[in-house]
Amino acid sequence: MSETRPAPVVTRFAPSPTGFLHIGGARTALFNWLYARGRGGKFLLRVEDTDRARSTPEATEAILKGLRWLGLDHDGEVISQFDGAARHAAVAHELLAAGKAYKCFASQDEIAAFREAARAEGKSTLFRSPWRDADPASHPDAPHVIRIKAPQDGVTVIRDRVQGDVTIRNDQLDDMVLLRADGSPVYMLAVVVDDHDMGVTHVIRGDDHLNNAARQMMIYDAMGWDVPVWAHIPLIHGPDGKKLSKRHGALGAQEYQAMGYPAAGMRNYLARLGWSHGDDEFFTDDQALDWFDLDGIGKSPARFDLKKLENLSGQHIAIADDAALRQEIEDYLAAAGQSPLSQAQAENLQTAMYCLKDRARTFPELLDKARFILAIRPIEPDEKARKALGSVSNGILSELTPQLQNVSWTRNDLEEVLNGFAAAQGTKFGKLAGPLRAALAGRTVTPSVFDMMLVLGREETLGRLMDASSQQGHAPLA
Repeated sequence: MSETRPAPVVTRFAPSPTGFLHIGGARTALFNWLYARGRGGKFLLRVEDTDRARSTPEATEAILKGLRWLGLDHDGEVISQFDGAARHAAVAHELLAAGKAYKCFASQDEIAAFREAARAEGKSTLFRSPWRDADPASHPDAPHVIRIKAPQDGVTVIRDRVQGDVTIRNDQLDDMVLLRADGSPVYMLAVVVDDHDMGVTHVIRGDDHLNNAARQMMIYDAMGWDVPVWAHIPLIHGPDGKKLSKRHGALGAQEYQAMGYPAAGMRNYLARLGWSHGDDEFFTDDQALDWFDLDGIGKSPARFDLKKLENLSGQHIAIADDAALRQEIEDYLAAAGQSPLSQAQAENLQTAMYCLKDRARTFPELLDKARFILAIRPIEPDEKARKALGSVSNGILSELTPQLQNVSWTRNDLEEVLNGFAAAQGTKFGKLAGPLRAALAGRTVTPSVFDMMLVLGREETLGRLMDASSQQGHAPLA
């Protein structure tokens, strides 16, 4: 007797293409991606573009770009909800033919009058259509909508993996419209039909959709379809505990790319935002895929904390592959609208990466440290560097340069020569380091002098030292 294997996991991300990829949507996509990919399942992408007035190709592309930056690949083609309108309508007519839906001829004015009277009498304003059980022979030849017949007693229980069991009284559910008077399907119908047809097994989405689940279950039940596993995740709040909005800063995923955060750092931070695995804060993609489970999602809204994002981003920069980091920095410059690196600059940057990655939390910080390798002679020192160079007396840079002409260009030999030179000058290397930093980088805060000399090479190092010594006066070395 063969074992029954569990159905493969299928999740989906279904944004409305009316703008950028919101940071909350990015986290929802990530959770769906992690859950499916970690179980060898499928992660599908559907654009809910039924709002033709607001849905644009540009917004769809912006969402796709955001997902590509985050590295959230999807299976198959992008599905358009609008393209399935005929299929959605066919399901509504199937329910109508089965007696599980009905034609409602009530006008908007009649519905408004019903609700006004109910309010005046202190009764529920939930519209109860007089056409629900009407004889089809009595139907007028007039515009109508198609409504589902909602259960009128008992309860609907949403068995949610995050929220627990949520019970809703069926007398609080109205006979939801499935097709409008013009024959177009409503969003609530389209979502259910698409999820069923796509084979979605787990619906992981924001908890602002929780109430929708009870109404959508009416369609699943009426069609005899399996209800997916629900997992409604709390929304993201700002540091002040209020719903994340523009006042809290950037909202779009790609804005964070343009600000110079690495995609791996953003994935780590978003995964940790509302989900936990013990006390682990920093983790790799492989660990997230191995660990992620719906049981680790909390019920309370998560708070967006830029400092935590920066901290995690710095840790991911530090462990990143140098070539991959170089490519991501080039992508960052393009996203930020900055000038691209030349081929030589990009290659030099990759060579220097080993001494740039530590303690850089963002790409702008890393590039600031990389100024020494990206700059072109003659190096223009900033104000602090100019002062450091001004303290060099007796042509100290000129005296040092010949001693570096024939030294073996290794860290040990460079350290030996520079420390010996400082001792001969009656000072410590620390006093010499400031002018050297200024000459080599035009800054006073840089990677170590030895790292810069090794990365720049003998010829470039000597050239920069000669440039600096020829431009400076002779003040005492203090």
